[in-house]
Amino acid sequence: MPIDALNGVTTNAMTRAFGGTTDVTGTAATTGVAGTGTTGASGDGFASSLTNAVDGLQQLQSTSKTLALKAVTGNLDDIHDATIASTRAQVTLELVAAVRNKGVDAFNEIMRMQA
Repeated sequence: MPIDALNGVTTNAMTRAFGGTTDVTGTAATTGVAGTGTTGASGDGFASSLTNAVDGLQQLQSTSKTLALKAVTGNLDDIHDATIASTRAQVTLELVAAVRNKGVDAFNEIMRMQA
């Protein structure tokens, strides 16, 4: 499966992490995210989406570490696999951190609002 920078790394990782489908612009429907009408006002869908994103990130990092270990020990046939896995884990970590930062910023902005 070919991987391009936008579609293969960020979109596929977030699709797996959030359990839905997205496109490059992020306008397609995503299942399980708060605000889609699937979970009501409780916010459970958003929390589970974030949990899935972190779980997906941990899986990518684990795969990257395993392939890096194989590369160091000489048991890896194709170094490209390790390079791609490492890049996917790095970009996904940056994406999850950016989403977290935006969430914290939004929370802080809501807390600054006066009733």
